[in-house]
Amino acid sequence: MIDFAVIFWDVTPELFRIGPFAPRWYGLMFATGFLLAYRIFLGIYVREGKSDLEVYKIFIYAFIGTLVGARLGHVLFYNPEYYLSNPFEIIKIWQGGLASHGGTVGVMAAIYLY
Repeated sequence: MIDFAVIFWDVTPELFRIGPFAPRWYGLMFATGFLLAYRIFLGIYVREGKSDLEVYKIFIYAFIGTLVGARLGHVLFYNPEYYLSNPFEIIKIWQGGLASHGGTVGVMAAIYLY
C-alpha cells in the first residue's frame, strides 16, 4: 500500500555543475523573481508615464535590500553565535544561507528608504 501522507523531497540543491561553477535552485528562483518583478514594475511605471530610470533605481534598492536582508536573516536567526565569532563568514553568500523572511524585511526597509 502506498502512503500518500509522506512526501520524500530528495532533490539536489544544484542545477548542474561545471567544475567549481554550480548554480543552485534557490539562486534560479531569486533571479527569476527579480526579473519578473523588474518587468512588472517597468510595465506599471511606463503605463503611469514615469521614467525608466525610476524603475532601475527602485530595482537596485530592492535587490540590495533583499540580498542583505536575506543574508542577515540567516545569520541572525539560524546561527548567530557562529557568525558573530567569524564575521568574515557573513559575506560568503556563495556558500549558502539566505532566509526568505530576512529578505522580506530587507526589501521592505529598502523600499522605505527609496
